[in-house]
Amino acid sequence: MPVDEVLALVDAVLREAGLPRAAVRSLATLDARAAEPGIAGAAALLGVPVRGFAAEELAAVSVPHPSALPLAATGTASVAEAGALLAAAGGGTEARAGTGAGGGTGARAGTAADATVTVAVGAGGAAPVARARAVLLVPKRRTRRVTCALAASVLVRSHEDAPAVRLLPPSHGYIAGEPGSPPTIPTPHTTAAMDMHTHTDAHDLRHHGDAEVRDEKLIDLAVNVRTDTPPDWLRRRIADSLTGLAAYPDGRVARAAVAERHDLPANRVLLTAGAAEAFVLLARALPARRPVVVHPQFTEPEAALRDAGHEVDRVLLREEDGFRLDPAAVPEDADLVVIGNPTNPTSVLHPAASITALARPGRTLVVDEAFMDAVPGERESLAGRTDVPGLVVLRSLTKTWGLAGLRIGYVLAAPGTVAKLERAQPLWPVSTPALVAAEACMSRAALAEAEHAAHRIGMERAHLLAGLAEFDEVRTVAGAEGPFVLVRIDGADAVRERLRSLGFAARRGDTFPGLDRNWLRLAVRDRATTNRFLQALDQALLMGG
Repeated sequence: MPVDEVLALVDAVLREAGLPRAAVRSLATLDARAAEPGIAGAAALLGVPVRGFAAEELAAVSVPHPSALPLAATGTASVAEAGALLAAAGGGTEARAGTGAGGGTGARAGTAADATVTVAVGAGGAAPVARARAVLLVPKRRTRRVTCALAASVLVRSHEDAPAVRLLPPSHGYIAGEPGSPPTIPTPHTTAAMDMHTHTDAHDLRHHGDAEVRDEKLIDLAVNVRTDTPPDWLRRRIADSLTGLAAYPDGRVARAAVAERHDLPANRVLLTAGAAEAFVLLARALPARRPVVVHPQFTEPEAALRDAGHEVDRVLLREEDGFRLDPAAVPEDADLVVIGNPTNPTSVLHPAASITALARPGRTLVVDEAFMDAVPGERESLAGRTDVPGLVVLRSLTKTWGLAGLRIGYVLAAPGTVAKLERAQPLWPVSTPALVAAEACMSRAALAEAEHAAHRIGMERAHLLAGLAEFDEVRTVAGAEGPFVLVRIDGADAVRERLRSLGFAARRGDTFPGLDRNWLRLAVRDRATTNRFLQALDQALLMGG
């Protein structure tokens, strides 16, 4: 593999993490590959050593993204991820770039297994720590001949300070007790009265995250809208549309833009006043003898179905199964099935094949993809699929673009289904500013920005999860892929109240069927906010003894 291909992939991974080349402390790989000219040459240009690891060392590391080829060739399921984690932890035999590091190939030439380079990034800055551990910042990325992953040494402070982590220099956020770090535990606030609608099953289906922050100045981890949005360019487009408010809204251009974005004809697209309106339209316009909602998930679909007079059955996914979908659990005679992907509040991303296994002739399969644009590459998305019978995909522009107050979303479905839903809509259901926003968010530049934001969310989510892992009292749902995580804490309802007194709002979990008072949903925020939250969580747990 040539040096330039190695460097190009290293640079791409660093850009994804928001880090410069100067942050790299070493390259790492299989010891038999440490002398590869491409790796050694890249290390020389970066001014860092190459760390070589024996195959058995790599095989002992648990990796999040295993692959069969490197497993067969080297005994480890990902040389890149295992090597990055080991190097970030400070292990390996150092060979200065350009020198030999043992002979032999260890794998067939030209495969991803032997053309693997990993990057270890130092945490930067010295500070007293209780212990250090490695965290994967960017999972393995590939070119034709090179695979690269990025890990960092995580400095974990003692429990007396805060069980949080620092992955970037102090300018990007701090942990309590670091030199020069001012105290920033928020000023205490009184507890707000929550919406308390009574339902016979004790789940308040009408409770949403905005109720957690309403009327109070709290740091918001309850609502899943991306912070610092809408971006300036989108604000300007919306503002410019106000000069045309005298005319009735015309959705043809926006509808065509959405159709083009998903490579569909326009008659397969329906614009709605947010995804929430789409649930109401589905409940009112489509006949359903036995509707089934897969929980835990966003509660509005079931609420809309019940309001329309339907009796709704529930399929409850189980914690012990990681809240993963088993298609066989859905009753065969269900003629309308609703599921979220990635699912709110579990943050689980179900395989597309598992969801399409639910499709049947005569069944409407509703997939809520409100958070799919927060998943890099939108993998597992069914938007644009026309080969799945009865498929209805719902999308929202609220979350990524910060348009909750503007109300804009859309439905992708067969033309006959779209026509039924459209007949149930009032005249001009989507405002002119919302239509302009929809068109703008379908542009190539906007889609590229959304993809970049999805990668950044993944980085910030990893930071949050790393901090939460330091609490013995906290258990997180594995494999989170959305811009939020679901956590279980014994007595989470009381912890949530203590967090409010410390200035932080978390989303209660007991309003979701399948969950109880011991669950909280936490939105992913920037690292400085996450660090402050971890401090507050530490304090809230200590307050409870």
